[in-house]
Amino acid sequence: QVQLVESGGGLVSPGRSLTLLCETSGFTFGNHRMAWVRQAPQKGLEWIAKVSTDGFASKYSDSVRGRFTISRDNVKKTISLRMNNIQPEDTAVYYCAKLPYGATWTDDPENRGPGTQVTVSS
Repeated sequence: QVQLVESGGGLVSPGRSLTLLCETSGFTFGNHRMAWVRQAPQKGLEWIAKVSTDGFASKYSDSVRGRFTISRDNVKKTISLRMNNIQPEDTAVYYCAKLPYGATWTDDPENRGPGTQVTVSS
């Protein structure tokens, strides 16, 4: 059974940094591109970062490019999201997501975790 469990969210001041972690199990981690998606209050899901199976390639949404970094550890079967210069508009529930086997960069995730709340406020 696929399990994705996020951690690391919380309340953070604008301009600070935060790192989210996703621990996974129940599938062949190294065979799947992974992603982070988020949902802000009263808004739909927004994918913000994707990483290739080997971790050497990544894609970012315009809203986070240059501030957030996605990475993965294929031994530990985890992905991380390093968030720098966090802004109030980054307030959202952040989800770790698994893309289908053989997915392209434009494919939607097929599984996601329960999420972790990030609130940006002074």
